[in-house]
Amino acid sequence: MSLEKVLAHIDDDLENSTDRLMELLRIPSISTDPAYKHDCARAADWLVKALSDLGFQAGTRPTEGHPMVVAHAEGSGPHVLFYGHYDVQPVDPVDLWDNPPFQPRLEKTPGGTVIRARGASDDKGQLMTFLEACRAWRAVNGQLPARVSIFFEGEEESGSPSLVPFMRENAAELKADIALICDTGMFGQNTPAIVTMLRGLLAEEVVITGANKDLHSGMYGGIARNPIHVLSRIIAGLHDETGRVTLPGFYDGVPDLPQQIRHQWQKLSFDSKQFLGDVGLSLPAGEKDRTPLEMIWSRPTCEVNGISGGYEGDGFKTVLPAKARAKISFRLVGTQDPEQIHANFVAYVKSCLPADCGVEFPLGHGAPASQMSTENPAFEAARRALSDEWSQSAAYIGCGGSIPIAGHFKEILDMDALLVGFGHDDDQIHSPNEKYDLESYHKGIRSWARILAGLT
Repeated sequence: MSLEKVLAHIDDDLENSTDRLMELLRIPSISTDPAYKHDCARAADWLVKALSDLGFQAGTRPTEGHPMVVAHAEGSGPHVLFYGHYDVQPVDPVDLWDNPPFQPRLEKTPGGTVIRARGASDDKGQLMTFLEACRAWRAVNGQLPARVSIFFEGEEESGSPSLVPFMRENAAELKADIALICDTGMFGQNTPAIVTMLRGLLAEEVVITGANKDLHSGMYGGIARNPIHVLSRIIAGLHDETGRVTLPGFYDGVPDLPQQIRHQWQKLSFDSKQFLGDVGLSLPAGEKDRTPLEMIWSRPTCEVNGISGGYEGDGFKTVLPAKARAKISFRLVGTQDPEQIHANFVAYVKSCLPADCGVEFPLGHGAPASQMSTENPAFEAARRALSDEWSQSAAYIGCGGSIPIAGHFKEILDMDALLVGFGHDDDQIHSPNEKYDLESYHKGIRSWARILAGLT
């Protein structure tokens, strides 16, 4: 089979490939809003037709939420399962969009041409890179270089409530040699990446209760317990002066960074001053003895995501609040156990609680981290294929965020996941004016064509 002819076909067909992506982007498949339920079904049906046209045996599968799309195509070589999601984030605030979010357009920018629309980068543009690579292989060679299965969900942006039950019920059908996920990004403008570390997440909410109602601060101040004071001391005690988290046993299961990965990261041109400067900051916080990339990719964190209590409106109201609450998240690495950390967090908060105060924990759910073994030959094959396509060699990197599907593939299907994506940090996913570079789309298609060839 001729890879070079496949790549040439991709180049010649780019305008048509882009038009097909534009069709999908016009469907407002917002999974969190029931008003768009029909549109989510339309997006699933659109993908089924596109896959059927490519020779896949494709169909939608009902769930209690939005439908799954599952498809299979025979081919020689290994069996790969490609995952993506067809749902998108809400578009609010609409008035911050320069153009209607579901009227996609090509736009010239100082950095090059971009595809501007909701879902352009997260995740419709990304999943279409793989479909278009399959299209090119079919057009040139009449078949795919591997046995390919497709698994698209429509609830990723709303917490994936149907995902795990569906995977467990259909494990035999979904099982493959390796999973491919295209929901990540490049390390730099021309440096492709394979994500091998994903942090887990534990979400907590703590509510401190004092008096049975808000109190006049002139009459009760100084004698009545202030829940905001209590909560502030609890939060302040979560870190020591070096930036380490103080919960007992918090670092149990946190691995040392392998030397070969450390050396590879040191070679990456990461400028922490620019990274922070882009958001108006200048000095790294966190653990004092760790590099910025380590803190972003391979170290656990404890962050306060929101605090509320008392009067928060305009002007001034002199009250002692009856309640104070905070939302706190822990990013997890290695084999850290979210259930044990939750138990330790609850115990810590209760140990700090003075008399006359109560506490509630409305949240307390999480998922562990995922770490892929690069010993699987598919990882090095993909790294070589990406390096052949881009001007810089591909790197194994970590990801500060959480992509639970990678862990589900390992836990439920006993499959490694190869995470390759072509997004950029400035794609504004989840925000107004989301975009996907046309170069990312074009070279993403070429990259998947190369990876499919390299896996055989």
